[in-house]
Amino acid sequence: QVQLVESGGGLVQAGGSLRLSCAASVRIFGDAAMHWYRQAPGKQRELVASITSGGSTDYADSVKGRFTISRDNAQNTVYLQMNSLKLEDSAVYYCNLKYLVWDYWGQGTQVTVSS
Repeated sequence: QVQLVESGGGLVQAGGSLRLSCAASVRIFGDAAMHWYRQAPGKQRELVASITSGGSTDYADSVKGRFTISRDNAQNTVYLQMNSLKLEDSAVYYCNLKYLVWDYWGQGTQVTVSS
């Protein structure tokens, strides 16, 4: 059974940093594109950052220059380093794996940024 388990969320002051991790129990991890999404209360889920199997990255305009996505294929883990956090970054962050017909989601981890 495929599992994506996020960790690293929490409460942080504005301007602070957090590092999210997502561990995947799936053999196709190295071939899959990995994504971080977030969803704030009352808002639609939005794509925050993506990384291809080859390591190419892409970011939402709202997080460019502040967030960094990376992956460790040996550990089947994807990371999201979040710096200079803003109040509007508060949300539940979800890890997502996409490969061919496979599309898996983690359970989410809460990030709360306080003033």
